[in-house]
Amino acid sequence: MSSQSNPNSISPSEKHNSRRNFLQNGIASTAATAATLSVSSRLAADDQLAVHTSESTPSDSREPIRMALIGCGGRGTGALNDSMSINDNVKLVALADLKLQKCENTRRAMSGRHGAKVDVADNKMYEGLDAYKRILEDPDVDLVLLTTSPGFRPYHIAEAVDAGKHVFAEKPTCVDPAGFRICLAAHDRAVANGTAIVTGTQYRRQTNYVQAVEQIRSGAIGDIVSATTRYCSNSIWFKNRQPGMSELDYQLDNWMHFIWLSGDQITEQAVHNIDTLNWIMGSPPETAYGSGGRFTRPETSEMWDSMSIDYQYPGDRILSFMCRQIPRTKGDNGSVIYGTEATMHIAAMSGGSRIVDRKGNEVWSAKGSISDAYRQEHKDLVDSIVTGKPIVELKDTAESSLTAVMGRLAAYTGQRVTWDFVTEKSKLNLFPKNLDADSFPPSSGHAIPGQTPLV
Repeated sequence: MSSQSNPNSISPSEKHNSRRNFLQNGIASTAATAATLSVSSRLAADDQLAVHTSESTPSDSREPIRMALIGCGGRGTGALNDSMSINDNVKLVALADLKLQKCENTRRAMSGRHGAKVDVADNKMYEGLDAYKRILEDPDVDLVLLTTSPGFRPYHIAEAVDAGKHVFAEKPTCVDPAGFRICLAAHDRAVANGTAIVTGTQYRRQTNYVQAVEQIRSGAIGDIVSATTRYCSNSIWFKNRQPGMSELDYQLDNWMHFIWLSGDQITEQAVHNIDTLNWIMGSPPETAYGSGGRFTRPETSEMWDSMSIDYQYPGDRILSFMCRQIPRTKGDNGSVIYGTEATMHIAAMSGGSRIVDRKGNEVWSAKGSISDAYRQEHKDLVDSIVTGKPIVELKDTAESSLTAVMGRLAAYTGQRVTWDFVTEKSKLNLFPKNLDADSFPPSSGHAIPGQTPLV
């Protein structure tokens, strides 16, 4: 939803800073009390929870955190619902999307679910590529949820930080090395500004994932030798070109299928599992080498069907990674970490974690709920804002996003790609130099190893 812009073009207003200080000082005691509540006791089915939160909103006269959503698709509306379901002290005040109809749909759905927590006037709904700017310029917005297609994410994050906003940013946070560097700079500015950035890597807040990492770090499986992770599913959505649609509008509408917007499956989707392994290993990998291809994608799609990457982490530990989206194939989603004493299995979604010893006996297990984790990331974010101790976690998510990019580059080019190259030397910047609908160029096609250069 943005063309590239000067990251210093927007500065926080005095009015916004005054409001932020008021919120932190005035609501801190309420947040401290709320933080002692059990998360599980606050969660129920979505409709039941919506009734509970709308009826039990505190009567405290102090102002709630005022939120705005930028990107009113399914993931954005889901993130918004998660935040309003778990947090009593929030209010939705503005919406932005490429299409005004999506803003209206989101307002209607959230009003029906959360009642008085939704207060979006007609003139606080914005459409178009620059719609996000209207929200960042609004001094009454405290927190922005950034859920547009990923290609815009680094630029939106950077401008939101410079506007003095707290941020929830969906994953991935970048699709190329240029975006990664923007994220690192934004992370540092957010720390200096005292503004929060929480990202949509919910597994880092899912109980069975957290417990599995604790088990590994306590030595429960011995030393890590190697690991596998898979994100293999069937197919992904695709939208046919509509009559009279410009090339730009077609690509924006089909954003998953264009690499400048999605980063391909490995970056947009499988980054969850890559982030889990970076977390477990304690750092990004040193190298990536892999391959893949395409067999079933629509002709105009730039995506591949599958990728297989060997990531080498410090200590000569190899992660065998695979992602795939091919109809009528067997799915597999999760990670296995092989240790010198035992093996840790971590299933994706709500599949739980378990340790199996060398004799095949299960010696430890933990359950987890992904829906709880989706909400917990929003509770942690809001709590950090109102207590004046903002969480800033952009760097880790940017590193995981770039790890996915590194694997994609290895597969696309057929070369071994190093972490030093993608962080220090790569000049790759996929974001278009202009987003003019009348002159936007058509796609140059999908990558071909041996022909696609490593830039």
